[in-house]
Amino acid sequence: MDIDGDLSSIIKQRKEAKKYFTEDEIMHIFVQICLALKHIHSSRILHRDLKASNVFLTGNNCVKLGDFGISKLLEGTLEPSISLVGTPYYMSPEVCQSKPYTMRSDIWALGCLLYEMCTFEVKNI
Repeated sequence: MDIDGDLSSIIKQRKEAKKYFTEDEIMHIFVQICLALKHIHSSRILHRDLKASNVFLTGNNCVKLGDFGISKLLEGTLEPSISLVGTPYYMSPEVCQSKPYTMRSDIWALGCLLYEMCTFEVKNI
């Protein structure tokens, strides 16, 4: 696997070519995204807009998480946030219901992203 660009573009190209990711490719990308989220969450940062177009892959198979434009630094790791931000297809139920949310909302988006990598589809809740 030697791919370069944002994950959204790569998914689109592969969908058009009807060439699904292998399990190894999915795991390679997914684990790196998980580690990136773990790192920012350990610094009390909510990404709040995790989606395929904000995941970048370099030519040497390294995943970079980008676009922290609407991210939020929390005072504590369990501090809830309330503002309605992010991409609708990746929003957790509590965000859609304008309820307080925490880092778990990023994990919801991570699950949506995994689903998209496996199926080339985006599901709306």
